[in-house]
Amino acid sequence: MSDSSPLKAALRSPLLPFWLVVALLPFGRASELGTLLCLFGSVMLFLREPDALSDHAGARLLLLLFAAYFLAALLSALDSVAPGRSWITVAGILRYAPLGIYACFAIRRLPRLQVMYAACAVVVALWALDAWVQMLTGWSLGGHAAPQRLSGIFGAHDLKLGPVLASLSPFVLWAARERWKGLGLGLAWLLLLGPILLAGSRAAWLTFALVTLAFAALEARTPRRFALLCGGGLAALALVVGLAWQFSPRFEARMTRSMQVFSDRESQVNAALSGRLDIWDVAAHMYAGHSINGVGVRGFRYAYPDYAPKHDHFVVSNEACGPGAGACHAHQLLLEIASETGTLGLLLWLAAVVVAVRAWRRVGPAARRRAFPATVALGVTLFPLNTHLAFYSAWWGLLFWWLLALWCAALFVVEDVPEGTHARA
Repeated sequence: MSDSSPLKAALRSPLLPFWLVVALLPFGRASELGTLLCLFGSVMLFLREPDALSDHAGARLLLLLFAAYFLAALLSALDSVAPGRSWITVAGILRYAPLGIYACFAIRRLPRLQVMYAACAVVVALWALDAWVQMLTGWSLGGHAAPQRLSGIFGAHDLKLGPVLASLSPFVLWAARERWKGLGLGLAWLLLLGPILLAGSRAAWLTFALVTLAFAALEARTPRRFALLCGGGLAALALVVGLAWQFSPRFEARMTRSMQVFSDRESQVNAALSGRLDIWDVAAHMYAGHSINGVGVRGFRYAYPDYAPKHDHFVVSNEACGPGAGACHAHQLLLEIASETGTLGLLLWLAAVVVAVRAWRRVGPAARRRAFPATVALGVTLFPLNTHLAFYSAWWGLLFWWLLALWCAALFVVEDVPEGTHARA
């Protein structure tokens, strides 16, 4: 990569609309500006070259994956318990197709992919530095810290810092490793570790642990070195956790609550999981009652009271989703798909996974290495043995599709293509 600033390179190239999606994530709907610009760019592409898709295998792969995601939502909306909400969601999903197509053509050359990785890394690193400032002073660009967790640039009323940093951490680690080798990788890992731990999201802790294992395997190349790296990482983690436990009341309270998961009492385990056991039980019953096509995308909160036990906590006192509603979503990817889109949705998502894995295996080692940070980010975000934000929500769904679009583009970039021509896959 050149020595010029990756942010300047991104701002001066066709990468800008796609980069804006992730750069504006902390500002809510503002990130849709990038989506809108990608839509305009895709329209202009097809006006100039109506057969452009025939020249890009990445764009065709993305459209296959989009079809599975979209059809699952469409079929679920046909008899949704909240038809208005489901059909609005289905309509909103349509914006992901031009977003992905734009990414595939804007990032069709290797130098642009490298700039995209680096520009994303800079943004995420700035969020992490802002979180460190909040750790030390109590304030960040997002305002004062939340009472129980580090909130960073996302603000005290939007506790997404941990999950977002963990999911996007591969880009920071990759950029640091490419520029400063092992030392850079280690320093970048420490930069991210503190904010992710103190953000208090246990799902983010697991996500970052998986990212760490992936990069340790990449760096080690042999089982012995992998074991040594994991040992060193565990020692560093133990030191950081010990210091955080000693000096951070927020982290101490979160860990004390989390330790209840080892109790032999179901009520304490459920408390440690923030009521997730109750939500998952309701989601399973919801799926059993609507096994074909679910209750409808984003209909979970509206169907929840019908399947929840009497005096359920989320029905009685859930302020986030409004009076009379239940938990906002299933908090687990497979249960979200099952309860909201049914067996048809599960089968469509499974088909998409098969298509994606086959495409990843076919492209060859060089392409897989190019796509490594995007693959890790996408893989850990979708890791099924974890809790999740809602993949059919407007915000997390957009981030998911941004990652998926970047992954499809990264698999099929070529070393060099003259400007103004398409990369034939």
